[in-house]
Amino acid sequence: MKNHGFGKLVTFLNQLEQEKISYTLAHLGDETIMVNVAVAGERWEVKFLEDASVEVERFVSSGEINREEVFSELFAMYSELESHSAKLTQNAKFSTTT
Repeated sequence: MKNHGFGKLVTFLNQLEQEKISYTLAHLGDETIMVNVAVAGERWEVKFLEDASVEVERFVSSGEINREEVFSELFAMYSELESHSAKLTQNAKFSTTT
């Protein structure tokens, strides 16, 4: 990471700590450090890239509270995605062998 990009990251982390905002860090490949910030009703993904650019993605809650019954929706969606992905992989293998 270039010095000015690193400075942006350190400044941001210092501001989070000064405001007592909790965060976690993740290393994404060789060129990106992501800061995950969770505050009431929002989750932020702040990516500091090697070229000193910064990308921010915010996930804002609708305020709707659900019960554990919605787990079935989560697993149904995930199973559908996995099944579709497996079919695509199988089709790709079949088309390269014929």
